[in-house]
Amino acid sequence: MLKDKNIILGVTGGIAAYKAANLTRLFIKAGANVKIIMTAAAKEFITPLTLATLSKNPILVDFYNPENGDWNSHVDLGLWADAFIIAPATANTMGKMANAIADNLLVTTYLSARCPVFVAPTMDLDMYQHPANKKNMATLESYGNLLIEPESGELASGLVGKGRMAEPETIFQYLENFFSKKKDFENKKVLISAGPTHENIDPVRFIGNYSSGKMGYAIAEELAKRGALVTLVSGPTNLSLKHKNITRIDVTSAQQMFEACNKHFPEADAGIMAAAVADYTIEKYAQQKIKKSNGSISLNLKKTKDIAKELGKIKSNKQVLVGFALETENEENNAQEKLKKKNFDFIVLNSMNDKGAGFQGDTNKITIFTRNNEVKTFSLKSKTEVATDIVNELLLFSTNK
Repeated sequence: MLKDKNIILGVTGGIAAYKAANLTRLFIKAGANVKIIMTAAAKEFITPLTLATLSKNPILVDFYNPENGDWNSHVDLGLWADAFIIAPATANTMGKMANAIADNLLVTTYLSARCPVFVAPTMDLDMYQHPANKKNMATLESYGNLLIEPESGELASGLVGKGRMAEPETIFQYLENFFSKKKDFENKKVLISAGPTHENIDPVRFIGNYSSGKMGYAIAEELAKRGALVTLVSGPTNLSLKHKNITRIDVTSAQQMFEACNKHFPEADAGIMAAAVADYTIEKYAQQKIKKSNGSISLNLKKTKDIAKELGKIKSNKQVLVGFALETENEENNAQEKLKKKNFDFIVLNSMNDKGAGFQGDTNKITIFTRNNEVKTFSLKSKTEVATDIVNELLLFSTNK
């Protein structure tokens, strides 16, 4: 499945850099085209000559090559690649990737890449378990990057534990499996809403909520990878998208989100309402900034359109509609009531009482309630993994329609 794929292999300064030679050999043997970007530190662990010989391409380290005057364009490299694998990925490089510290060719190319990105961490067990490193890895996963878990065993320090980079054969098989994944949503159209809405009070203030949009974006990426044509209606977020099969429509208010969803849902095979839409908006918008005064002020609010409920009214028998419920009390009863009232096929419950679930974070813990009276409970996972669980449930309903 890797034949004729364009693969960028990023090699960073860890002891496992020597494994890059065998990994390169496996890619070349499978018929892939391989370009290798090394950090300066990586050259201390394995020679560029070795990797250049195996990859049949010059090794890229710096932006400018003074020997022949060539400029190594991170933009061109990012567009060329079908896959970008960083192996080994040190804590230092993952920290730069997570925080957009673009001080070398590898990280700038990563930030320009439009292809799937695979990260194979390597480090000592205490470094691997450090909260700062775990936060960076979770951040990379929230961006849609795929982490290939390190293995446990004897480490270079002499300690025994988790932190050894996965073996080249394991990484190679991971990419093989990724590109051979069945496109079970091939050409299916899916509408997704994500993020918060902002209800303007005046030109400088709004009513909003803490939604980051991470869950909806993760679902969009998972569906696109599985062949779906995704329309993502997004409230204000700082998130970006990787997959070319996702069309993003940016909105601000609940009314704008309703209009976009109402327009695109009739042509969709499924809709997933993951956005945290404001229940109320300002009755009268102030054209000028409201000035501070000595007394208090009152804001009159009016209900917004219930987008999910409106889509439930027009849903055909061939469509699947999925809702979300974020609750703080009577969680299961409230979720099941929404399931029925809004004509959902299934609803995804988050409880603010579950540690690691809800807004802003990179993890989530969900329970799925279906219209067939099934209840499926899942453990705390990364939002990328939760997205896979939700899409798998969508597949079950879509298959039975």
